[in-house]
Amino acid sequence: MNILTFIAKNALRNRRRVILTVSSVAVSCGVLVTLQTLQRELTIPPESEAASLRVIARNKVSIAQPLPARQLGVIERIPGIVAVSPFTYFGGLYAEEKATGFAQFGVDPERFRGIMVEGRVVQGAYDDWVADRNSCMVGADTLDRYKLRVGDHMRFTGTFYPMDLDLRIAAVFQGTVDDRGVFFHHKLLDDAMDNGGAVGTWYMRVESAAVAPQVIAAIDRAFENSSAEVRAETERAFQMSFMSMLGDVKSLTLSVSSVVVFTLMLVTVSTMSMAIRERFRELAVLKALGFRRHELFSFILAESFGLAGAGAVLGIFGTWIFWSTVNLQKLTAGFLVYFEVTPRIMAMAGIVAAVLGIVSAMGPALAVARMSVVDGLKTID
Repeated sequence: MNILTFIAKNALRNRRRVILTVSSVAVSCGVLVTLQTLQRELTIPPESEAASLRVIARNKVSIAQPLPARQLGVIERIPGIVAVSPFTYFGGLYAEEKATGFAQFGVDPERFRGIMVEGRVVQGAYDDWVADRNSCMVGADTLDRYKLRVGDHMRFTGTFYPMDLDLRIAAVFQGTVDDRGVFFHHKLLDDAMDNGGAVGTWYMRVESAAVAPQVIAAIDRAFENSSAEVRAETERAFQMSFMSMLGDVKSLTLSVSSVVVFTLMLVTVSTMSMAIRERFRELAVLKALGFRRHELFSFILAESFGLAGAGAVLGIFGTWIFWSTVNLQKLTAGFLVYFEVTPRIMAMAGIVAAVLGIVSAMGPALAVARMSVVDGLKTID
């Protein structure tokens, strides 16, 4: 029998306890990875390269307050802006759903062509959408989810607006960060509401990321002290402002993660304490045979580290496989599009498990170090 075999036999002596310990560590690591991934997805929304060129302007008072359509002429004259379109959130319920997991926006199709440059039409025709004011352009993910085809109708019941929409699918887009949205003619809102041409926000594309700060400042100044002051910001900043409405996500996930780590520590410490306490006589014999304290500590550390490592590998890679294969959009009713378990998050969970494996060995190791051979041999198994 060599040293590795000796450590393995000691670790697997109580099979039930080993299975429960490894399972507990695996579940804890899986929960930790899931929480950290959720925090990342909620606080760092996915962003394409083209998104860095897009700017959104909303009412400075509240995003719920509309902006006058007459602002379009002023915005178009600001240097650095390549394209601009109204961008109004409809927020309807599709078919008989009580909660719809994709957004609908009223835009100017002709102007919108120069804004969503990374998307490409994969079915139907963009010009068909432009020509038919009662049509829409739909994301490929939504089309697949509801088993729809070009030419089918999508009916939305208004929630924010006292009107319903019956839209024919004219085009299908793909290639954006979020291929779920539905875009329709803003004129439908203008005609139905008879509001003189109010818009929710202005959606713009600028020449380059370098001029974006200057463009944002110019837009804010253009409507300063007017009846409808605006707040312009990058698309990413606009997304982050929505995420902030969920509350302090970081603090919440940090609190829950701390509880998970503390529970994991209790499990590993308790397991190693029981395992070493049962073997005091054997360790006393090893001491009597000439094994030194640091050698005994190495045995205990290897056992603790091995159990924690096995649970970590099982939990981390099991979680990665699960979130890589599950249909997240269906599971969350469209709330989350991506759930990427990054190598950094996996490494963080592995480091936590490794540190706890070391910490859990410290108490039993100190007890063994202080134990005399006589006292250890007196211990009753």
